[in-house]
Amino acid sequence: MIYPTAADWAASARKRVLLFGMSGLGKTHVASTLRGAGSWFHYSVDYRIGTRYMGELIADNFKREAMKVPFLRELLMTDSVYIASNITFDNLAPLSTYLGKPGDPAKGGLAFAEYRKRQDQHRTAEISALLDTPHFIGRAEDIYGYPNFICDTGGSICEVVDPEDGNDPVMKALSSNLLMVWIEGSEAHTGELVRRFDRAPKPMYYQPGFLTEAWESYLAETGCTENTVDPDAFVRWTYARALAHRQPRYAAMAANWGIKVSADEVAALRDVQDFDALIAQAIARN
Repeated sequence: MIYPTAADWAASARKRVLLFGMSGLGKTHVASTLRGAGSWFHYSVDYRIGTRYMGELIADNFKREAMKVPFLRELLMTDSVYIASNITFDNLAPLSTYLGKPGDPAKGGLAFAEYRKRQDQHRTAEISALLDTPHFIGRAEDIYGYPNFICDTGGSICEVVDPEDGNDPVMKALSSNLLMVWIEGSEAHTGELVRRFDRAPKPMYYQPGFLTEAWESYLAETGCTENTVDPDAFVRWTYARALAHRQPRYAAMAANWGIKVSADEVAALRDVQDFDALIAQAIARN
């Protein structure tokens, strides 16, 4: 770790942290709190994916839909209108909408082959955005004068790395530049995340092998065909399984490459001083 002891962390004039864990446990909240303090640069991996690496794909998807409307088609063909996504740190809907859900096209579903293609695009984009992190550390200090750096990763980081491989290129690049911090949720947190997802299911990224197995199992269990799957029903069915699949991968990332804090500890944070103290405690008990 780049901060071997709590004293090293406390004494460092340049604090660099990467947060990972399930979506909804406080990563973006912590990053926003630190950014608001004025001395921390906030790098959002999902924002980087949606702007730098998948921005054109997202915009083209909007245009493809607009071309189906005669009025908008004419305006697009004459360059009379401009269509772009408006992704922000707090609103990543354009990215998740592009990823989509597989199933019945009448219910907004994608053909499974197209869905897999978009999943693969996201995987490539996520790896690239993660590997961009060291560049942004230097950029944040060189251009903007930020001494401290917080990287807010998507929940799927554990799907694009091998935490058990000591030579994993992404994990090596990240851990040599930042302190890797897992925000660990409890069973109660997991239950709440599942209930929240059930109320408003949304697209997400899955590891290829896991996705294929889940899709085939769902078809066999329900008797549906690819074109009759209810997209929301499939992602609801898959979500809890995905969380269970990810948990040991997060744990291995923390055990082999960083530290962990609890979601309850994160929820209690009020300011930068609280954050500094929590990280020092977590390093000391690691």
